[in-house]
Amino acid sequence: MISAIKTPPTKYPVSLEDAKKHMNITLSWTDDDDIIQAHIKVATKKAEQFLRRRLITQTWYSYLDAWPSENYITLPFGQLQSVTGITYTTSANVATTSFTDASLTTTDNFDVDIKSDPGRIILEYGDSWPSETLWPMNPIQIEFVCGYGGAAATAAASVAAVPTMIKHAMRLIISDLYEIRGTEIEGMPIQKLKTVEALLTPYKLWLP
Repeated sequence: MISAIKTPPTKYPVSLEDAKKHMNITLSWTDDDDIIQAHIKVATKKAEQFLRRRLITQTWYSYLDAWPSENYITLPFGQLQSVTGITYTTSANVATTSFTDASLTTTDNFDVDIKSDPGRIILEYGDSWPSETLWPMNPIQIEFVCGYGGAAATAAASVAAVPTMIKHAMRLIISDLYEIRGTEIEGMPIQKLKTVEALLTPYKLWLP
């Protein structure tokens, strides 16, 4: 399965103000704001890579080359909020959107399991995956929304829903990037690295 982002988040788990307060930087001093913002982006990416999650609400596409042998599809990144729909392309290069969630159309083919983590798409009883011969490259496209905060959450509410321990780990990463800008010291000090990993590990997504 490969994935591509459709709609990125509009906020980061740690704000510029939050990062500056953590580093005891006067909020009115703005000379390094661009640098700190860049560190926030890097810290977000590092946390997401370690956790195998996406933190703030965002929309993704995932692609499959074939329907699974099981009656379910496990989606990446955890904190699944919703599945917009499934599109598949046949060998005749014809795309169809008829295989969609019951909440969108009267076609009732699959349920969305948001209680499991990672979330799943599950065929309803008696239903089966489409039988047409598929296009040979990434023929199945699944559009879904994931991230903390729930489907109805605003961007600010999604930020607030990110666990405190994850945000604190990010603050440590940001402060480390800000304090050590040269190449004379490589990598985060061992003790701080252990602290960051200890903060993040309880929320790491363990894939099946």
